[in-house]
Amino acid sequence: MEEQEPPSTKSRSKKSKKRNREGKLQQPIEPMSQNLGAKKENFQVKIQLFQDQPNKIPPLVAYFPSGYNPCKTDPQTRQGEEEEEEEEEGPDNKSNQPRVKVYRNMAQRKTNRLQVVVSPSGSNVDFVGSNYSGEAAAAQVCRYSLGVLDRETRTLKIIPIASNKIFRLEPRVRSSETANKDVSSSVKSELTTEDKEDKMGELTALYGTKKDRKKRKDLNNLKKEVDPESQKSLDEKIEQVAFNKEALGNTSALVARNIPPHDSSATTPVEAYPLDKIILKGDWEFLGDIYGLLEVGAEVASNAYPTFVCNRINKLEGIQDETEKRKLSCVFSFITHLVKFNDQFSMDRVASAKGHKIPSIIRQRFFTMFTDPGLRKPSRDQINLLISYVLVLTLHADGFRTDPSDIAKDLRMSSIGLRPHFENLGCKLVRENNSIFTTLPVPLKFPSETLKRQRKR
Repeated sequence: MEEQEPPSTKSRSKKSKKRNREGKLQQPIEPMSQNLGAKKENFQVKIQLFQDQPNKIPPLVAYFPSGYNPCKTDPQTRQGEEEEEEEEEGPDNKSNQPRVKVYRNMAQRKTNRLQVVVSPSGSNVDFVGSNYSGEAAAAQVCRYSLGVLDRETRTLKIIPIASNKIFRLEPRVRSSETANKDVSSSVKSELTTEDKEDKMGELTALYGTKKDRKKRKDLNNLKKEVDPESQKSLDEKIEQVAFNKEALGNTSALVARNIPPHDSSATTPVEAYPLDKIILKGDWEFLGDIYGLLEVGAEVASNAYPTFVCNRINKLEGIQDETEKRKLSCVFSFITHLVKFNDQFSMDRVASAKGHKIPSIIRQRFFTMFTDPGLRKPSRDQINLLISYVLVLTLHADGFRTDPSDIAKDLRMSSIGLRPHFENLGCKLVRENNSIFTTLPVPLKFPSETLKRQRKR
């Protein structure tokens, strides 16, 4: 037999190191020491990433900005609710820990609307937080996940947080008034038949088709005619009306002029059409876009503003008084919003107003002034009123002597087509050096109905 050589010491050392390494892996890992000087232990872990499951709510992470510590037990116990909880939970399940409830919107599961309510024991204060209001409603710039490290299995489980929001639990005082309010709201939710009809009428006026709106209007007229009480009250009102025979004899008194607020007896053009009645006090703070561009030295884009405004921007640079400069720039901004609002209802001009943003408060005022409730579209008379507002503001901007060619281009009209609108405001046309200018003499004199009929012929 051939004698075998004993294994080398190098191979024996490798096997012993391997056995020691395996023995260390099988030993339980002790908790990390709080000593900062201790050596940190590094080991490999297996990462498990979990996705959202539609039938399960992911973990919730919340914080208390008020400083409340939910882990701290409260020595005080509830007196009224303690006995009831003992009966429900049993004598072995006494706890002073706060109760946590999670509410989910079951009607709209796709929205993932959640609300967390933490109720400390022995207190009438609830901590409420949601993932759809307050701080959670802000723009989402990052995603949140929760990581749990299991040292025994050496796995790191990463689970997404519910709706990727951190809940901010704000204190809310719990009282009997809130309970009564909930009861009253549930009672109010049961509408009567008449209330349901009124609601349906409002919805039809807002979102119904033209045919449905007409049916609704005819039905209401029939109800008024059938109702004897309304007919009786109408007859009584007609009998009490005092007719003005002079007004009936004067046909010009019945003419409805589509012009802004004015003073016919004013002695100056500025007072004839007061600017504070056209641009209200609350509108001025939302008209600073042109003034802001001038402050930073930026140029006014020709495609973002009307031709009338772009041709007069240099006029602002020559004004030294900052108050007058800001006032005139706000007038230019208001003219821009009026022109763009008018373009929104024209098929051939809607593209020019597509990227323009009108402040919500001014836009709502335009809809109130220039459209009928429920229709959301101006009539012919309301368009004429809007044009009158634009023309009056151009007079203010040019010192009541303006060239109508620029604003006519913005309104997609000819200078000749604008003449009746200027004359209806009490303006006069003056020719100077082969150019036509519009002025506003005072006191205001409006054209008679006979003259208007002759021009129509």
